[in-house]
This record gives sequence, C-alpha cells and structure tokens, in this order.
Amino acid sequence: MFNTKKHLDRRTLLKSAGAALALPLLDAMIPANTALAQTAAAAKLRAGFIYFPHGAIMNQWTPATEGKDFEMPAILKPMEAHRKLITIVSGLENKAAIAPPVHALSPGTWLSGATPRKTQDPYGGTTIDQIIAQQIGQDNPFPSLEICTESRGGGGSCDRDYGCSYSGTISFRTPTTPLPMENDPRKLFQRLFGVGDTAEQRKTVTRQTTSILDLVQEEANDLRRNLGASDQAMLSDYLDTVREIERRIEKMEKSDAAKMTLPNAPAGIPGQFDQHLNLMFDLMVLAYQANMTRVFTLMMAAEVSGMTYNHIGVPDSFHPISHHQNDKTKIEKLVKIQTYHTQVMAKFIDKLAKTPDGDGSMLDHGLFLFGSNMSNSNAHDHYPLPSAIIGNANGRIKGNQHLKYPDKTPMSNLLLTILDRAGVNMDKVGDSTTQFSEV
Repeated sequence: MFNTKKHLDRRTLLKSAGAALALPLLDAMIPANTALAQTAAAAKLRAGFIYFPHGAIMNQWTPATEGKDFEMPAILKPMEAHRKLITIVSGLENKAAIAPPVHALSPGTWLSGATPRKTQDPYGGTTIDQIIAQQIGQDNPFPSLEICTESRGGGGSCDRDYGCSYSGTISFRTPTTPLPMENDPRKLFQRLFGVGDTAEQRKTVTRQTTSILDLVQEEANDLRRNLGASDQAMLSDYLDTVREIERRIEKMEKSDAAKMTLPNAPAGIPGQFDQHLNLMFDLMVLAYQANMTRVFTLMMAAEVSGMTYNHIGVPDSFHPISHHQNDKTKIEKLVKIQTYHTQVMAKFIDKLAKTPDGDGSMLDHGLFLFGSNMSNSNAHDHYPLPSAIIGNANGRIKGNQHLKYPDKTPMSNLLLTILDRAGVNMDKVGDSTTQFSEV
C-alpha cells in the first residue's frame, strides 16, 4: 500500500508584501502514517507564570482540608470547573523577598528564590520562566513573552538600596538582566505578527492597510481549498480570532484615545482595566495557537498598584485597600479584587481547555503557576504564599489536590518541582532543598 499524502511544513506562514501570519497546528502538518507523538508537530509543553500583587486573604484562598476531597475556597471558586487540573500548594515561604523595601523586591524574586544584592544595578537570580524558555523556546519566534497591565507601580516600588528593577518585572534572563514587560496590547500584537516595530513603520502600515488578514486573505483562501474539513474549521476559527482581536484593539484605541489622561500611559491601551487585562490573556492564547511562543509571564497588576476596580464595585485604589488593618469592609473589598483576578484566570484556562492542540488541548499540555510573592498584605508577610499550579503538563502534574507542606517550606522547592515537570533537570534553584514528589 502506497500513501502519497503530502504534509504542510509546521513553519508554514501566510505571506504577503509587508506581512506574515503564523498558523496553528493543523492535521495537514502531520506526515501520513506517522503517530503524532513521533513528529515535530507533536504538542509540546506550554508554560505560563501569572502574578498578582499584594498577596491574598489566606483564609479565603487556602482549602480547609488537605488531599483531593477539599472544598474550593472562595477566592479560587471561579476555577472549580477545572479542579482536576489544579494543585494548591500551602506552607511556602520566600526568604528572598524578606527585606525592608518589601514591595520593591516581591515581583522580581518570585520565580528565582534568590536574594538580591544591595545595589542599584540589579543582581538577583535567573527566573525559572527563562530557564524553561532556554530549554523549550528556542524553536519559536519568541522564546518567551513578558507582559503586564501597568507600566509601573506607585511609591514604594523603588528602593534606595535595590533600585526599581525587581518591582517592575517577574522575569530575569540572567541575574543582572531584568526583562521589561509590555503593557500595550497593540504593540504586543504588532510585535507578534510583524506589522512593524517602530512608530514610523506602524504608521506606514496603517496607511497602507487596516489588517494583517487583509494582506494574507488571498493566500489563506488558496490554502483553505487544499485542507480537510477539520483543518478548514480550525483555520477559520483561528483567523476569526485574529480578526476579532484586531477589531477589539482598533475599536478600543479609537474610543479611548481622547480619554487618555493618565501620565506616562502609552497610546493604544484600553481605558477600561477589565478590557485590558482580558485582552492580554487573549493575546497569549493567540500567541500559543500561532506557535509564536511557549512561555510567558504576566503581572495582572503592578506592585503598589493604584488601579481601581469600579467594574466590580470597588472604586478604592488597590494598594491602599491592601493595608486593610483587619477592617471587615476593606477585607471584603480586597476579597472581591482577588476573586476577580481568579475569574479572569478562569476564563483564560477555559479557553485553553477548549483549544485543540495536537492530541489534546492546550490546557492538557500546559503548566501554569498562579500566585503572589506576598501573603498577608497588611503585614507584608511572605509566608504562607498563595500558590496554585494549573494544567496537566503532558501528564506530569497529578492535579485535583491540596498539598500542605511544613510551615515555611522554601518556595524554591516548588520552583524546582516546576522545572522538573517542564523537563528541565536542575539540582537546585534559589534556596531549594528538594522537589515535591506529590505534585
């Protein structure tokens, strides 16, 4: 029996003058008579690290019981539908963040567990997102992406001994190289899909065309005619997603441009925080689909954030309310904010669960850390840290459990475990002492 079926190269792009658009993984990219797991198209790990500032109200984050039969706590309740792929880890402490500046060190030490030196020039530790990116991200256009919603926090996010490097990012490529985080969705979209890097290039492209899809539509139609029914449906869904995000970015840019009064706010950022945060997550799903990256980090809000959450009935500034002084009303507002963050995270993982990826879904192949490097924001504690692992990591994460470790177990033990589940062999990271075999 002979099989003459040809297959598309995994790196196939839709191209036209001035634009190129990557494609999702299609069945047509898999050689005939070849098991998916044996091909270059086989689904690989996708990793993400999602940080929220100012800790959590821990008695509403931490399950009351250990093991599998735990009740999902209030703040994490929005993710209940995916509990089989969720592991909540309790009892962790990050000593690297324990220093007088507090906010100035919390983000940048979360993923390294390394205590920074006292110097204005950063010197901390390489973060695990970058260690993973070096291992699995080199075949992608972007080994990693670093994104956020606020360009910087308020007073207290910088320190005279440590500078500002650790508060504005959670990602360090090397101990001395903090990676800037992009908060403008339009710039991020253009960076991913090649519309133009400089302001002048973007203006030129904008004058010539309103959409990447307009440029590549003819080639997309030609490709569609040569695909099977399932690939045609996947391609259509993918291109519809690109079009929808283009539409949303363009619409929000036009409607909000005249309203931008905040100092130092880059053009193109939505005026509504809820729209902004959800759009950044949507762009990460799209980047995964297009195979532009396999690793990202995201700060949901800045450290010492002045963000207000009017859309959920909390008009108070985030950071001041985090110093609740055990006031019941302030705690209730803070729980609302923290639950909202989980709701947005739940939307993201739900989209991943519904997005096909090789022999499963993107959530099946994903490994995500959702948490903070602070516990009780009123006391500026770094123990016990709110930490949840989400995703199956290609079968390497057990899920559906609450693991409680001895008090003040190093957070670095969880980081070392994540590296192992990502296929990275290391003996130590930060102040780690062992891996967690139970995860």
